[in-house]
Amino acid sequence: MSAVQSSTKDVASAASRLRRTAWYQQPRYTRLWAMLALGVLLALVTGEQGTTRDVFYSIEGSLLGPNLWVCLALTVGVWALREFAATPIKGVAGQVKAAVGRPGGALRDRVQGDARLRWGLIGLIGLALVLALVVPSTLPRMWQTVLVDQIAIFALLAIGLNVVIGWAGLLDLGFFAFFAVGAYSTAFWTGRLPIEPPVVLNPFWVIPIAVVTCLVAGLLLGAPTLRLRGDYLAIVTLGFHEIIYLVAKNADGVTGGPQGARLIPDFSFDFAGIQYKWSIDPLPYWYLLVFFIVLVIVLFSRLEHSRVGRAWTAIREDEIAAAANGVDTVRFKLMAFAIGASTSGVAGVIFTSKYGYINPEVFPLLQSILILAYVIFGGMGSIPGVLLGAAALVWLPEALKDYVDPSDRYLYLGALLVIMMIYRPQGIWPSRRRQRELKMAEEGLGDADAMSEPAGGKA
Repeated sequence: MSAVQSSTKDVASAASRLRRTAWYQQPRYTRLWAMLALGVLLALVTGEQGTTRDVFYSIEGSLLGPNLWVCLALTVGVWALREFAATPIKGVAGQVKAAVGRPGGALRDRVQGDARLRWGLIGLIGLALVLALVVPSTLPRMWQTVLVDQIAIFALLAIGLNVVIGWAGLLDLGFFAFFAVGAYSTAFWTGRLPIEPPVVLNPFWVIPIAVVTCLVAGLLLGAPTLRLRGDYLAIVTLGFHEIIYLVAKNADGVTGGPQGARLIPDFSFDFAGIQYKWSIDPLPYWYLLVFFIVLVIVLFSRLEHSRVGRAWTAIREDEIAAAANGVDTVRFKLMAFAIGASTSGVAGVIFTSKYGYINPEVFPLLQSILILAYVIFGGMGSIPGVLLGAAALVWLPEALKDYVDPSDRYLYLGALLVIMMIYRPQGIWPSRRRQRELKMAEEGLGDADAMSEPAGGKA
């Protein structure tokens, strides 16, 4: 009997050792290894440049010099700060939240039920809008140009992509193609392409036409992808971008080919005796873009909480279950592609009119990837998040311009994205739904990525 008990204990002990997780396999130290690897990679890509005379010159200069230790100190410092300082900070935040007595989930209801809170929130929004209109006039001309040409334009595009990827859960890697459609629509209707339009219009009046054109392009993209999700949808949208790019480059008699379109007129407004003409000054374009961004935010916020927005949420969570409960998935997926593409029409017209020149090289595939990064970095499904993500990731390379080699600037951007995906995959300002999905995925209760099938397929 004792021999049987001893054997049983040995088996139980061996089983417990198999279940035991080694210290280096714990999540905290797994993240440490990832950060150390990121530090080595940063040292390699930001270190000495290579030479044809010595194949290992760059590796030796990068890994044997002080640059390696600086990069490792940065990445390990981020790891230590996140691992050991996050818990106390969360504890203090929890105590403050409990003291105030306003749980985040009930904040919307409290604002709607309390007139003072509602007017206070309206006041904060109004103050933010005033600052957005006043502060740019105090900035240098270079930063005003960055605000218009990059931050505001990409903010509009990110809001549109958020509809497709954040609300409907449809992974789109070719979204910048709609921007090209809007830009070439401007060139066509202003008479700057080889083919003549029925009537030559001012760029200001091309905006509604470009929006409709992008809506139609969204429908054309959405129609053949109705049965696709995840990786397959990504490949199709990637192909859509390449089709638009190659048509713009090779259709010389339609798009002007590699030479593109030149001398596109500036914006001007003449209606009911009110006249105004935009010039090379970037501030008037900034005010115009702020107007359209605010308009789009208001419209899309109403749309998010409407029947259409709830249908998109159902499709994103589980398309099969949504169809089983009566949601017309075909119609709502087409609406997501079309409505998301509409902001590209506005952005394309304003960008083209300001620059006065476009060619196919203005619309590379990298831009589609960057817009996707802005949405994920800011927080999928959250309008404030995607605005903040676009502003932060556009600002960073420009801020590094005077300190970092141009070929290395986007490496720092990539390192920031890696750190963000390790420690805060939900983004800077995520939607509550996305936070809940990631929490359930950590607990093994769901799939955090609603844009693809879970491992093993749908249950």
